[in-house]
Amino acid sequence: MIEDKNQEKTGLDQLGEFELIKHLTKDFTLQQTSTIKGIGDDAAVLDFKDKKSVISTDLLIEGVHFDLSYMPLKHLGYKSVMVNLSDIYAMNATATQITVSIAVSNRFPLEALEEFYSGVALACEIYKVDLVGGDTTSSTKGMLVSVTAIGEAKEENIVYRSGAKPNDLLVVSGDLGGAYCGLQVLEREKEVFKVNPNNQPDLSPYTYIVERQLKPEARRDIKGLLEKLEILPTAMIDISDGLSSEILHICDKSEVGCNLFEDKIPLDPTVIAACEEFKMDSTLVALSGGEDYELLFTIDQKDFPKIKGNPHFTVVGHMTDKNEGVHLVSRSNTKIPITAQGWNSFS
Repeated sequence: MIEDKNQEKTGLDQLGEFELIKHLTKDFTLQQTSTIKGIGDDAAVLDFKDKKSVISTDLLIEGVHFDLSYMPLKHLGYKSVMVNLSDIYAMNATATQITVSIAVSNRFPLEALEEFYSGVALACEIYKVDLVGGDTTSSTKGMLVSVTAIGEAKEENIVYRSGAKPNDLLVVSGDLGGAYCGLQVLEREKEVFKVNPNNQPDLSPYTYIVERQLKPEARRDIKGLLEKLEILPTAMIDISDGLSSEILHICDKSEVGCNLFEDKIPLDPTVIAACEEFKMDSTLVALSGGEDYELLFTIDQKDFPKIKGNPHFTVVGHMTDKNEGVHLVSRSNTKIPITAQGWNSFS
């Protein structure tokens, strides 16, 4: 649908904070039995009975984490939820509720926030989570989004970063590098648009990688897949900052080393093609790109036959004694020390 530029926009000052919250959340329905009270009181009330609750939160800042010149607000709402659900799934837990807080400047009318919340609503519907609270306020510098995700798990099923042991296998879900390649395409088209605003980019050859950037999916399915295989990972983390950073996190918390094999890193053909086009090293993109929201985990060697040949998983390395360090084993069989070169919001 083409937006009517002349259509009257609704200023947020016409509603006030409480009416705004009521308006934006009126169509959200509760799906979780653990949600006793959602939005509408001083606090949400949740009941997990005999399970443990897991909680994670993320802050997204316009100009740092997202660029609204090519990130549609509906996609931003969806992605804001995915970023947080991914952390819950990385604990081998089930996501159940979220809170969403936003701060916006006066350049955002009500209709813009409706778009954002429609993306949040779609994520809630698909991933079966309840929106149970949040806050709205004003900002002098663009848009800020804070999402908190809550989940549940039996204590014996929770997987931390700290359980990996020497000789455990290092496994990754899906493929890596797509989100970073999609970002490069979008940034390039943004520069072209600045020069010629009438130019409409053809993104069809880049559909997969652009979607990986604009509308990522959290790996809710991994918990169930591993349960069917009767595998409980020894350690797990989500790949938000790049493969190298996440491996180092597991090694640090588990006090182990690691050998990661370059030729085992899973890359989609569109990622390889984009790397060639942009003259980027595909291994470096997988190691440092980030925002893939795949899961990286370790398993006991005895579980290898269960996972071997499974299309959802790739064994990319193994854990070693801490004294052996953390290395990338290149295609030419050279050991290269792995350093954290992933996303750093302070650099």
